[in-house]
Amino acid sequence: MIIEYELPRELIAQEPIEERSRSRLMVLWSKDDKIEHRYFYEITDYLEKGDVLVVNNSKVVKAKLIGRKPTGGKVEALLVKRVDDKTWKVLLKGKKLRDGMEIYFKDLKAKVIKNDETYLKFDREINFDDLEIYGETPLPPYIKNPKIDHERYQTVYAEKLGSIAAPTAGMHFTKDLLRELEKKGVRIAKITLHVGTATFKPLDKNYKPEPEAYEVSKEAAEIINEGLEKARVFAVGTTVVKTLETVAEDGRVLSKSGFSDLFIEPGYEFKLKYGGMITNFHLPKSSNILLVAAFVGSVDKILRAYKIAIEKRYRFYSFGDAMLILK
Repeated sequence: MIIEYELPRELIAQEPIEERSRSRLMVLWSKDDKIEHRYFYEITDYLEKGDVLVVNNSKVVKAKLIGRKPTGGKVEALLVKRVDDKTWKVLLKGKKLRDGMEIYFKDLKAKVIKNDETYLKFDREINFDDLEIYGETPLPPYIKNPKIDHERYQTVYAEKLGSIAAPTAGMHFTKDLLRELEKKGVRIAKITLHVGTATFKPLDKNYKPEPEAYEVSKEAAEIINEGLEKARVFAVGTTVVKTLETVAEDGRVLSKSGFSDLFIEPGYEFKLKYGGMITNFHLPKSSNILLVAAFVGSVDKILRAYKIAIEKRYRFYSFGDAMLILK
């Protein structure tokens, strides 16, 4: 299934607003189609004592490298997955990139390896700390401003390096807003899913989700299960829903780690009972908008909400505004 809609180009947010929590918030009740228009900091009106807010604490890696071929031609490499100390699975952009070709990234040298997929083998070990020195922020292709501050393309609770794209639903939270929610009695559970290339890939007949690494700690599982039993659980973003559904069993979540290639689309039967989900406005033909439509329970409902968002001039995609879907 593919969900399409027409979006005016000027509604694609090109940079974050100055104050994270001042973004707009569309509140959608999935049962009766009721919609409210608020600001994100007013989300405190919808969460109550005992509720659990589940966030993804993955941190974006500076995984984009700019290099040169021996001839001087420019090469852009997105490091997707570490295979061993020196070898990374990559997405490469550049002309006439052959198997065995050497590419230079400042004082680093790497050799292109092509078989079923593309890899770079560096002349020394390359880890996340090295990427902080050599790499750039891998902003989505629809962001045309390359000078976005790296820390602004992170959530305020990002801790664990591993994503090549931010879990953007959480970027609206400030530390003050989180403290306000905790003061109200809302509990916050941190889980991890490292966002991979699936977030960039448009859907087609050959689409296959890339497995993404996740981890749900024992402490987080206990907090979430208490919320499921005694109050409500709110997922911050599609990555959180995907992770929770991956580790769900008999209406509870298990403490697990591994790789998930779970694909959620309309018709999917959710394993957990959610109070709601916080999400951004997603690209047409994306897997994320399918997951959101499944969560709402109707493609027509989500398209109606998106139509209203366009009419009301909401900002879309990574640096855009937010939606709170209430069950």
